[in-house]
Amino acid sequence: MAVLPIVKIGDPILETRAQEVPRITKKITKLVEDMIETMYEANGAGLAAPQVGVNKRIIVVDLGEGPVCLINPVVQSAQGEEIDVEGCLSIPERWVYVKRAAEIEVTGLNEKGKPVRVKAEGFLARALQHEIDHLDGILILDRSLGEAELEPAENPEEGS
Repeated sequence: MAVLPIVKIGDPILETRAQEVPRITKKITKLVEDMIETMYEANGAGLAAPQVGVNKRIIVVDLGEGPVCLINPVVQSAQGEEIDVEGCLSIPERWVYVKRAAEIEVTGLNEKGKPVRVKAEGFLARALQHEIDHLDGILILDRSLGEAELEPAENPEEGS
């Protein structure tokens, strides 16, 4: 496994819709492993393939219960709404208020190519939506309801 460089705001890949993954190959499996290692190294809660310069529809999220990988994720349903503060590994040192669905259901494939369905609420729902936005070229600044002024100790570990 390897820690990959994280692409920062201004790179055109972050504004581009990522391509579907047609099949799970050894290269895709290695990319998922590297993304997970990169996310941990950066103290992030999630990471999308475009954030490491790869134009593929792959996300990884870990809120402390082990990594979840979704390839070609699709939000099947979304209910309610919540506003909270988000950060992003591709936009260092900035936190903004973002409105997201409170509960979602997402389908996709895991790193072994098996179908997965994830029902999520709260922070997991927010993290999944944040990462899926990256696959559509949408950044938190595009959804920002305003800047959040946080003391360093308050910074949410929501960077992704």
